[in-house]
Amino acid sequence: MFLKGAFVDDKLSLLGLILNASVVVQLVMAALLLASLLSWMFILQRAAVIGHARKMLESFEERFWSGMDLSQLYREISSEGSGVGAENIFRAGFKEFSRLRQKGSPDSEAVMDGVQRAMRVALAREEEHLADHLPFLATVGSTSPYIGLFGTVWGIMNSFRDLAHVQQATLAVVAPSISEALIATAMGLFAAIPAVIAYNRYSAKTELLMVRYETFADEFSSILHRNVHSQNIG
Repeated sequence: MFLKGAFVDDKLSLLGLILNASVVVQLVMAALLLASLLSWMFILQRAAVIGHARKMLESFEERFWSGMDLSQLYREISSEGSGVGAENIFRAGFKEFSRLRQKGSPDSEAVMDGVQRAMRVALAREEEHLADHLPFLATVGSTSPYIGLFGTVWGIMNSFRDLAHVQQATLAVVAPSISEALIATAMGLFAAIPAVIAYNRYSAKTELLMVRYETFADEFSSILHRNVHSQNIG
């Protein structure tokens, strides 16, 4: 109450317009502010997750193509704990490969089908991990302008309703209501624009990483296929 009274004489200031807005418009502004804060939190989180995934992929590919024995690489990755991206795909595929070979399965195609199923599951989990919170950014980007527009329409409705109670319609009478209404639209755009940019950017980065994961899975599958085929020949 004290804060609102302190700005009552300056109704056209930004804070004054917000504090003197109708309850509906204030709720719209609060919702948009919350959406914007959550969007920025997820934007920073996705930047860290995707950046880490890209670095881990490059580090793992360097180890994988260094000529290290696959069994040794599997043991090292397993001892390191939970992996990221290609490490999880490699571990899932090699674990299934080893399990089926230890069972003495003579059918190389059955072994490779099991390996590929295991890697597809790992790929799906990695895609889910990378795309986490992106639907929220898409929702904020697509709906925030309309939520802000709703607040604007409501504020303009109030300004016209106020005109019915005055003898002379002047700009000074309707300016506060229209100004507070336009703030809702501005806040809607403020929430939507970063969310849309981040969604497009991180969706593209996620798709690029998934292509690299799938390429690695195909190459690893070919290596295992040659391995099991040579063992069957021998």
